[in-house]
Amino acid sequence: MDDIKTERGGISVEAAQIFPIIKKWLYSDKEIFLREIVSNSCDAVTKLRRLISLGEVKDIDIDGFKVTVTLDKEASTITVVDNGIGMTLEELKKYICQIALSGALDFIDKYESKEGKDASGIIGHFGLGFYSAFMVSSSVDVITKSYSGTPAVKWSCVEAGDYEIEEDCDTDDLFDERGTAVVMHISDEGKEFLDSAKLRSVLDKYCAFMPVEIYFYDGEKIKDEDKKDEPVNETEPLWLKAPSDCSDDDYKEFYHKVFHDFREPLFWIHIRTEYPFNVKGILYFPKITSEFESLEGQVKLYYNQVFVSDNIKEIIPEYLLMLKGVIDCPELPLNVSRSYLQNSGYVSKISAHIVKKVADKLNSLFNTDREGYEKMWNDIKTFVEYGSMRDRKFYDKVKGSIVFRTCKNNYVTLSEYLEAAKEKHENKVYYATDIAKQASYISMLDAEGIECVVLDKFIDTQFINAVEANEAGVKFCRVDSEVADALKDGDGTQIEAVAEVFKKIVPETTTVKFEKFKDEKVPAILNVSEQSRRMEEMMKLYAISGGDEAPSFPVDATLILNSENALIKKIETDVDDEKKAKIAKHIYELCLISQRGLTADELSGFLSDSYDILSLI
Repeated sequence: MDDIKTERGGISVEAAQIFPIIKKWLYSDKEIFLREIVSNSCDAVTKLRRLISLGEVKDIDIDGFKVTVTLDKEASTITVVDNGIGMTLEELKKYICQIALSGALDFIDKYESKEGKDASGIIGHFGLGFYSAFMVSSSVDVITKSYSGTPAVKWSCVEAGDYEIEEDCDTDDLFDERGTAVVMHISDEGKEFLDSAKLRSVLDKYCAFMPVEIYFYDGEKIKDEDKKDEPVNETEPLWLKAPSDCSDDDYKEFYHKVFHDFREPLFWIHIRTEYPFNVKGILYFPKITSEFESLEGQVKLYYNQVFVSDNIKEIIPEYLLMLKGVIDCPELPLNVSRSYLQNSGYVSKISAHIVKKVADKLNSLFNTDREGYEKMWNDIKTFVEYGSMRDRKFYDKVKGSIVFRTCKNNYVTLSEYLEAAKEKHENKVYYATDIAKQASYISMLDAEGIECVVLDKFIDTQFINAVEANEAGVKFCRVDSEVADALKDGDGTQIEAVAEVFKKIVPETTTVKFEKFKDEKVPAILNVSEQSRRMEEMMKLYAISGGDEAPSFPVDATLILNSENALIKKIETDVDDEKKAKIAKHIYELCLISQRGLTADELSGFLSDSYDILSLI
């Protein structure tokens, strides 16, 4: 065109300094450029939609808006086009040529001194979203035409910051009446994004739920007219809908699509809050196959449907990150810094609200469908216990819905257990960690009507420590840590001669004492103090979690002999010292089997001793 006007210039000294900083500090996060450019395009559409809704713009089809991302591998370009509000020449100069560089030099000092820390907060923090294109481009063209009907303009800029503006340019190959096209000429640093699969994966990650339909084209697809156009995104994600408009199948389908988990979620929480803050989302309780798997959830953070990050623990408490889900916080800055999140009272309120919603859901399930709740308890147990340990407020909210499985496979709350036990062992909870190994102890307690709960996971020991700290006077005792008063029948008689025989057999750290049991058939019980055993288990857990090898602690054990048992009396009256020693050793080894099992050497000796005992018959 003969009347084309051309203007040249340089962005600014400060901006020229910003360009290399963007490349240097955001190199590891350079895929974020596509999120920034596409979200800008969506914003352009949103602005025009707003003008239409206000009646300021007419005769525009509100259903025809879209964003296209086109890859041309041969030309080494990625082009993002929208048919939104567009820009006039003056707007182009204002929004593109003059970067919002409030505090730019301070910004440079800050990030050049941090060796890349908090790099994810750079883009957007100083109005630099558009300039993220230069992380992967040697030059960028912007062709734009305003909805107002002013002539189209083209802005071309190289990575050094020098630009050229061309007025009244041709837009026929890009859009019809209005819109903006951003053409990125990909540099060597960004050549990985010229791969169609790579570019599509970035779109899927960051743009899957943006509010305007996004279409992706590569060279092969453009040539294939038979291929059906389908947007790569879902413009109305499930979390924006009212729960009453969502079916169980909708929630499950969304879960499978977003998290690629073939298993069904146990249940979900749909969060929709507009006051006093705006937050929406869906949290899923996934089905868990082990107590450790539950520590690896995924909660995705969005800003107005734009993906921000996975698992921002400042918004989602660490113990909730075992869940899977999405949280959309449109009132947070898109590229908010981690330090802002850590010190924001607003963020703390959002976090507390999410915790409350999770607790409310657990209590609701417990109160309205206890049978179903108990069936899924093993799958959510670790999450609830871990959350209770990390957050006292969370524990206080859900403690009435925490249940314990009994050895008879029933489920009881702590208050229910204590109420039933108050006549025989007030404020004391007996538990087993291995029903098979501790069967003899469980059987003795069961004979006296004492119920035992099952705590057979690593986390259980730490959890009951927290419960004891929170519930005054309540104590948990493993079935082999003491002889319950209900099992005793008066005071036992101290038989020194028998005690001397056993003291020669047991380790020095084991005490020998006598009690009178109601069940005369039981000759002895080996107890290990609750405190000693918990310390030992804590050190084992520390070693498993990556600490040094667990130090060895002396085990505080007590061998309790039944003064009314026939075998114990036989040891007292028999004149054959060798026979008494063999019987005593065999009794002790049987106690070991029922308490902790035998080591390989102990088992070999036990079998040999058993044969000797049989020879005495």
